[in-house]
Amino acid sequence: MSPALPRTRTTTADIPAQGVDDPGEWASAGPPRAASFGAAAWRPWTVGLAFLGVVGLAIAGRASVPENGGGLPPASAVAQIVVNLAPIGLALLLAGTHDKPTAADFGLRRPPLGRAIMLLLAVLIGLTALTGLWISALGLDGEEGQALTERAGTEGPLTVIVLVIVLTILAPLQEEFLFRGYIFRALRNGYSLWPAAVATALLFAATHVGWIPISLIVPVVVFGIGLCLLYHWTASLYPGIALHAIGNSIPLAAALH
Repeated sequence: MSPALPRTRTTTADIPAQGVDDPGEWASAGPPRAASFGAAAWRPWTVGLAFLGVVGLAIAGRASVPENGGGLPPASAVAQIVVNLAPIGLALLLAGTHDKPTAADFGLRRPPLGRAIMLLLAVLIGLTALTGLWISALGLDGEEGQALTERAGTEGPLTVIVLVIVLTILAPLQEEFLFRGYIFRALRNGYSLWPAAVATALLFAATHVGWIPISLIVPVVVFGIGLCLLYHWTASLYPGIALHAIGNSIPLAAALH
């Protein structure tokens, strides 16, 4: 009887990223070939569990914010921090049911800097132009903001600090980690690029219902697709986190004057 071979673990860190040196297996136009371990083992059906979990968190987060516009009380401030950290734990929990995940499995890997900056700027300019056209076509005033700032207001230093932390740091980090790092990556194991990107963007937009005006859902879907493409082109989550932070900072800056 031949001796047992040691089991090896394959992660996205072992697969070269598209646009770096060689085309990446998972970043190809079609579904990646099967692999046993790491991110390649994440199953598309687990996306449903991730979505249900994040919807529950979004509802809890909205319920914890008073609508008086007088600022966030300490309990609401703590709740917002917890709710915006929980999706990271949810993604780690789901990923851990397949195998012990690594940072690279989620795309937390350094991209080629020049390429990442150029792609980030290209996607940012394209999304800004498309959003402007949408607002103009519907005759919107462009002043619609985040429900968090509209419900809680911007009164008091605690409120301002929490708004800045949540909208420019925690929300971009946790949403990219869950939606692009886990959901998009899991869907790519069963589907090609565009179906996975569109499905991820639709789920992403669905969790924002109630947080943003319904008239801006379409731009949010387009924003979600752009973030998926940015992750696909750079094989890194960092450019998407940066773009997401920029996108959240603009309405926040307007709300804070």
